Parts: sequence; C-alpha cells; structure tokens
Amino acid sequence: MAAAVRLVDCHCHLAAPCFQTDVAAVVRAAQQAAVSALVVVSEQAGEFQDVVALSERFPGFVLPCLGVHPVQEVSPEEQRSVTLKDLDAAWPLIELYKDKLVGIGEVGLDFTPRFASTDEQKEGQRQVLIKQIELARRLDLPLNVHSRSAGRPTINLLKEQGATKVLLHAFDGKLSVAMEGVKAGYFFSIPPSIIRSEQKQKLVKLLPLENICLETDSPALGPEKQHLCGRGPVEILVKILLTKPAMNEGLNLLNSRTNCEGDEFVQISTWEQVRRW
Repeated sequence: MAAAVRLVDCHCHLAAPCFQTDVAAVVRAAQQAAVSALVVVSEQAGEFQDVVALSERFPGFVLPCLGVHPVQEVSPEEQRSVTLKDLDAAWPLIELYKDKLVGIGEVGLDFTPRFASTDEQKEGQRQVLIKQIELARRLDLPLNVHSRSAGRPTINLLKEQGATKVLLHAFDGKLSVAMEGVKAGYFFSIPPSIIRSEQKQKLVKLLPLENICLETDSPALGPEKQHLCGRGPVEILVKILLTKPAMNEGLNLLNSRTNCEGDEFVQISTWEQVRRW
C-alpha cells in the first residue's frame, strides 16, 4: 500500500452558523476519520473572531484564515459585490490575529453577473484583492482564493501582483487557464462536487498531482447540489472524497492517480506545502 500522507481539508467554513450546534462533534468525527487538519476560511470581518476562537478551541487542528470575500452578505436573502470600505473593519482584526493565521482567505474575484454586472463592481473587487495580496506578501502568508466565473482575471491579477503562495479553491475556469496557474506554482483544491462536475473531472486529469489538494468548502459544493448544513463537513470529505467508491468515476480517477490500494486516498499536496512553496 502506498504510504499515507496527512489528510487536510484545505478550504472549509467550519464557523458557519449551521455547524455551531455541535461543532465539537464535527471535529471529533474528523479526527476519528484520520483527517489531521481543517483550514477554516472566513468571508467577512464579522466572522473573524469566530474563526480564531475555533482555532483556539481546537489548537493545531483548526487552522485559521482571515480574509474578505468578493461577495458580501447583506442578509440571508441579499448579497452584493465587495468594496474597499469592507476592508475597514477587517484590517485591524487581521493585524491583531496575524500571528495565529495560516493564510489570508477567502479572497478573490467573483464575476457572476448577479454580483458583478458592471465594470465598476469588477474593478472594486480587483482593488480589494490587490490590497489583500499585498497584505499576504507582507505577512508571508498564502492566499486561499475564490475565482468563480473569473478564472483568467483572477490568475492574471495574482501573477501581476507577484503572488506566489496561492491555493485556488474549486476552480471552475478553463483548463488552459488552470495550466497558467500551474506554471506560476499555484495549487488547486478539489471539492466533493467533482462527482457531478465534468469540468472538475477534466481538471483533475490535467493537473500535475503535486498541484492538487483536497477541500470540502462545506457546507457548500458537496456531492449533491442542495445545501449541506445538515451534514458535517468532514463527514462529507471522508465519506465522499477520501474513500474509493467503485461506482464513482471521478473519485476513482483521483485515487488511481495516487496509485492507492484499498480504500486509502493519498493526498500529495497539503496546506503545509502551499505555505512552504
């Protein structure tokens, strides 16, 4: 059997309200399933203290990232494109907690028309991302990056700004654009939605194994389209991503590329490798 490597969920939202009823049970299930760490991201300043508190409650297992997402939630029913003003509350908290962080994220661009339909909104997102790239470079931290409907603009901007430590989560862009990221030394984390995504199955076939990481993005991007708040994020990772169901072509592909035997998935790249890159 191939030698096992640490299993890390490189992008999840453990601070989501739906997991707080019994977050200890979620973490315990992950630990029992041989997951060794959760990289927990945030989307806005209002989440920062919750993410840091989780990392203090589960030291060495919950690894915190703080960042401002390109889409900001106004209410459960309303979202809008990020602006530079959204950084005002974030900056002091990131400075306060900087020594506890393993990364800056979730940051990036999201040019989905319902969020960014104008050039002004897109430029606002670019400026927010530039500020956070500069911050990550100053703190020598990796970026945990969102790029929905903006694969090429995101990779181009990261390269232009000299970002070198980058994880592109759930990348949905063209395969040729992904390879530009590979050439820049970037990593790509693959979510459980690979089961239902032809694009991600093609992406896994193309990417060098050493550039692939795993994520759940829970409570989103599970094997089914519906929201997954009723299920633990790491339960999804272990049962869907890290095992080898005989009926699942997408996951068999991931496993076969690692030369696994039995039901173990050997993850080649972990968050530590992203940090050291």
